[in-house]
Amino acid sequence: MQKVDLIVAHGVVVTMNGAGNIYPDGAVAVSGQRIVAVGAADTIGKQYDAREMVDVGGKVVTPGLVNAHTHAPMSLLRGLANDLRLDVWLLGYMMPVEREFVDPEFCYWGTLLSCAEMIRGGVTTFADMYYYEGDVARATAEAGMRAVLGESVLKFPAPDADSYDESLKYAREFMKTWKGHDLITPAIAPHAPYTCTEDILTKARDLAVEFDVPLHIHLSETAQEVKESYHQHNMAPLAYMNDLGVFEAKTIAAHCVHIEEGEIYTIANLPVGVVHNPSSNLKLASGIAPVMEMRQCHIPVGIGTDGTASNNDLDMFEEMRLAAFLPKGISGNPIALPAKEAFTMATIEGARAIHLGDEIGSLEVGKRADFVAISLGSSHATPARSYIEMDPNNVYAHLVYAAHAEDVTDVWVNGQRLMEGRQLLTIDEETVRAKAQELAQKIGAFLTNREANLLDKLIAIGGLQREESFEVQLKAQVDDLDRLEHLVTEGQMEVTRQSVRQQYDTYFRFQNEQQGFIRYREDNLLQSEAQEGVPGVHLAVQPQYTLTLMGPTHERVYENSVILSRSRYISPAAHSLRFYREYFQPNSEQEVIKWRRRFHIRYQEEEFVINLDKMTKPDNNTYVEIKSRTWSREDALHKARLISQLMQDLHIRPEQVVHQEYVNIYAG
Repeated sequence: MQKVDLIVAHGVVVTMNGAGNIYPDGAVAVSGQRIVAVGAADTIGKQYDAREMVDVGGKVVTPGLVNAHTHAPMSLLRGLANDLRLDVWLLGYMMPVEREFVDPEFCYWGTLLSCAEMIRGGVTTFADMYYYEGDVARATAEAGMRAVLGESVLKFPAPDADSYDESLKYAREFMKTWKGHDLITPAIAPHAPYTCTEDILTKARDLAVEFDVPLHIHLSETAQEVKESYHQHNMAPLAYMNDLGVFEAKTIAAHCVHIEEGEIYTIANLPVGVVHNPSSNLKLASGIAPVMEMRQCHIPVGIGTDGTASNNDLDMFEEMRLAAFLPKGISGNPIALPAKEAFTMATIEGARAIHLGDEIGSLEVGKRADFVAISLGSSHATPARSYIEMDPNNVYAHLVYAAHAEDVTDVWVNGQRLMEGRQLLTIDEETVRAKAQELAQKIGAFLTNREANLLDKLIAIGGLQREESFEVQLKAQVDDLDRLEHLVTEGQMEVTRQSVRQQYDTYFRFQNEQQGFIRYREDNLLQSEAQEGVPGVHLAVQPQYTLTLMGPTHERVYENSVILSRSRYISPAAHSLRFYREYFQPNSEQEVIKWRRRFHIRYQEEEFVINLDKMTKPDNNTYVEIKSRTWSREDALHKARLISQLMQDLHIRPEQVVHQEYVNIYAG
């Protein structure tokens, strides 16, 4: 007889292999970390001698469930903000709290809390997207779970990086450290097209291809996201990703709620797995993904819980049930997405969606020994056993429609037992819960104290967008705007577009300067032939009204230009100036009115804006501004050097330079 380390026997073994084999009295034999045999219990017993024999007493033995999209550390934010639109939830609550509290300790303990919940629910593998993924990996490995862990990259400063350049460097080191680990597959996770630049997306792709690891991204989660993608790129998000070549990497595309028919056909032949997140998409009113259409095109579609901050749990049994019910309810067809297919999505198809299908997801010889035992003894499972004996295929209906997460009694990953008889063996659950409560109290106190925060108030009235964090600018007081215009239009720089505007700016200032300030702007775009900016020119379009919140500014002077680092949020101003004055209740106001000739230029392959400003209130001074914004600190330094050259090209003297913004120049 062949010696093996473990035999789990006398259960209803559901293999999820290509043939769909089910063994009513089956067994699984394990040697080391891998399965060496699956079959009838009596056959396995005659062929193998095990160091450890486990009799599961008629329980159902299945591959471990695959939670194909989540944010594990966010278990510490469970219940923090609910019943909100996605943008308000994300920008108004999650990101501010994350900036304040997310650190290696937060990610370590939050991951352990999630691992405890997932193990108890029969999940053996999850695909994560968050920050400090090295600490997420450390906690996951200690818990004994398997995971694809994606280091998040955004154009915004992140909790573990001040700029996306740093995030990409972190991701590279993370991959070097964890590549080849038995349990951890490192990955790169550009958050979403609307939170990333083209540079981030292509560099993330290159990194994923270089290390041969997955790229994990949110795609087409909301209708608004698709609408904005058409506005910015003239195409839908998945088409934009394909156009950039992002799908050259092994991609995990989370959500895909508003994916279009043509996009489905496009990704069907690409290394893209999709993750359906039914609970999260329903709770946030994002919509329902076209799962049937994607699966008909043979796209691997897994199931995910998303993070507990938006779901609010990691229960894959609930997700399976919803995944099966939604197509039936939408189509009016009760045989749409049968229970077997839903369970397939939670196991082998989920494994394929996260690019681990050759290693996990089914009970087959050579695959990793990741499996669970599920009890049939509860009241809500009775009399399932009798009907499974009548027809083994009835087991799928039991697993999807009747079983609960608490029915999972035993869990193995890589042949190691993580839970025995509902007792966790690798996690000190009491300590983890105590740490979670401790952190939650600090977060609660933080939110209570920020009620007067300007950002919160701005978010509450909707339409908020975050703009680039770094602004490079040079401002100088000049005498002859016409001469400067001639140098701009006739010089070495390429003018890509230009306009003439009359702008009415009202600045709200507050006693606590650390809150920053708010600018209300009425921006009137004038006819292009009006070059002098004189009264009497007819308006070409309706005025645009915006609110801009500028956080505290950190300045770095580079020669004559200034690099400003600050948070900057902008939103449409749908109400009157009086409304905002009463709403924000500023301590003081400043009004600045100007005629602006604006030139968008390309200079040495980089884009800048040159503003020629004639003030009409509170004085009649004239200024030139050279500006560029970026998400990258390195790019800001590069552009600061170019602005110094532009200054010389425009014959601006150092003594003309003003190291202040209008809000400070005209401070009353």
